[in-house]
Amino acid sequence: MKLVYFTHSLRSCWNHGNAHFLRGVLRDLARRGHRIVAAEAAGAWSAANLIEDHGEAALHAWQHAYPELRATVYRDAAEIALDDADAVIVHEWNPPALVAALGRLRRRGARFRLLFHDTHHRAVSDPEAIRAFDLDSYDGVLAFGEALAAVYRSWGWGSRVFTWHEAADTALFRPPADDTARHGLVWIGNWGDGERSAELETLLLRPARNAALPLDVHGVRYPPEAQRKLAEHGARYRGWLPNAAAPAVFARHLATVHVPRRFYVEALPGIPTIRVFEALASGIPLVSCLWRDTEHLFRPGEDYLAADTEDAVLRALIALREDAALRRHLAASGLAAIRARHSCAHRAEALLGILATIGTPRVTEQAA
Repeated sequence: MKLVYFTHSLRSCWNHGNAHFLRGVLRDLARRGHRIVAAEAAGAWSAANLIEDHGEAALHAWQHAYPELRATVYRDAAEIALDDADAVIVHEWNPPALVAALGRLRRRGARFRLLFHDTHHRAVSDPEAIRAFDLDSYDGVLAFGEALAAVYRSWGWGSRVFTWHEAADTALFRPPADDTARHGLVWIGNWGDGERSAELETLLLRPARNAALPLDVHGVRYPPEAQRKLAEHGARYRGWLPNAAAPAVFARHLATVHVPRRFYVEALPGIPTIRVFEALASGIPLVSCLWRDTEHLFRPGEDYLAADTEDAVLRALIALREDAALRRHLAASGLAAIRARHSCAHRAEALLGILATIGTPRVTEQAA
């Protein structure tokens, strides 16, 4: 099979968590013998910001962790050969004009199966932005959680929307060989444009300080006032972290905390972020706040600790600080769940099943 995936960026994970998942899934498909084209528009926002912050070299660093993959950077989408493609997937961070152009190709008789991949909350936070996409000729939608899939069903997609969760790339995210020297907490995530600023203070910064656990914070888009807030609580701001370096950072810390953005708590409940999967795959104990695992992906209390208030987070952190057996149990249980159900290899297999369900597209009447 030849799969063409129109991503926002394969090369940059600067404020672009979908790159983590995409790299893992495409690598697994490539290892299965499929031909992969990852098409990325020149000047992509994530890549441009990464270059501005860290220089051109940072844009190529990911390649060391993913030697099997290449990014095909284009200035005009017409440069991407689709005549022999079996499947084309387009991510929702692409412009509506590209989405519409691919739909026109299908409408005119192109033989590839065409899917739209949604991994964000705009369907509820900015629905008109999603409705601006012309998806009439698409064979289906890949939604990264059941709550988002339900939105598309309410828009009339019915059985043509498929829940396709993110997952951990277990070729990269795995427990360290030597797991004896762990200290303090780590948070890997972006400030969130106000979507979780208050929650980060009450569910991360204050509990970490009161539990006397040093806190390292990695991420981007932390304005000066956010960095001052971190400093007030004694947290150390480390800046951007290449995703390939995250397992080594997890390995140095005692635990991590999951604080979802507000839209994933209030409007799209049940959808975890990629960091939940990656943390559990790395064998680090996780305290998850406010997230309701409505799809039963994991087992709260076994795979992670659930805590929804500042006091509950503080108690969980103290328990993890004091109880090595609890830390070992959570790490082992969470890792087992990832290996059983939530790796990028599992999602690659699921995608192949979805494509088989869709089958070979029929030539439309207009094309005939």
